[in-house]
Amino acid sequence: MKTIGNIEIKGLKKIKTGKVREVFETGENLLIVTTDRISAFDYVLPTLIPYKGILLNQISLFWFNYLNKQVDNHIVQSDFDKFPEELKNYEEILRGRAVIVKKLDILPVECIVRGYITGSAWNEYLETGKVGDEVLPSGLEMCAKFPEPIFTPTTKESEGHDMPLSFKEASGRFGKEVMELIKKKSIDIYKSAAHHASDKGIIIADTKFEFGFLNGNIILADEVLTPDSSRFWFKNDYKVGKSQKSFDKQFLRDYLLSSSWDRNSVPPELPEEIILKTTERYITSYENIVGKKFQINH
Repeated sequence: MKTIGNIEIKGLKKIKTGKVREVFETGENLLIVTTDRISAFDYVLPTLIPYKGILLNQISLFWFNYLNKQVDNHIVQSDFDKFPEELKNYEEILRGRAVIVKKLDILPVECIVRGYITGSAWNEYLETGKVGDEVLPSGLEMCAKFPEPIFTPTTKESEGHDMPLSFKEASGRFGKEVMELIKKKSIDIYKSAAHHASDKGIIIADTKFEFGFLNGNIILADEVLTPDSSRFWFKNDYKVGKSQKSFDKQFLRDYLLSSSWDRNSVPPELPEEIILKTTERYITSYENIVGKKFQINH
């Protein structure tokens, strides 16, 4: 399997290289290509993960379609066979992992929705009794479910850590009406997705969304409910009061935390076993969420 890292497409201007995605201008739209790069602790690792880009892209496309009645999205075309002629020579790079999308005025906020108290939210709660703006009851256990999902936005930084952003601060920057709308949309689509996932034996503990505007309309963008942007737990294994077995990117973070890497220098290459297990987790996510077998010859 050929892994895809850095991408150049003759005749198309690359306007952004993200941690995982490459973005090109194509006429009035954008071409987004999801590579096999993987990031952790704000570093892009030197090792590529086979099939990751295709799996991420296909999971996002499933959710964009599933949520389509609730919120408009930025997808123009996801079928490679219907891409413009000038892209047809790049089938090996683009098929399954590329989409053509609308150009949006992106809101620079990570719209995080939490259904369960875990990760940084758990640590914050132990210190302050709060998560973001939300004052929570005392005595919550690790990984407990919130009575209602909570919205904890952060800044969206191109490099380094995203920073917490109170709802009041976000409203001051982007307008109260906009933030109220974004908050409602985020929680509503999280609830819909969590309901679908629950039927598939999956708990979505938390996730993040990105929105943009087009002609005054709010549009769901970027990636949606993937193992890179969400925390997935197996419903059958879930037990309050302890860390959960996850099948998202947390596995890789745990490996790196157990390694000798100091998280302040160039990351190490990943061993073959970790690469394979990481790919397996992305395939598990795809197969559980989408409900069909991942075809390796995708």
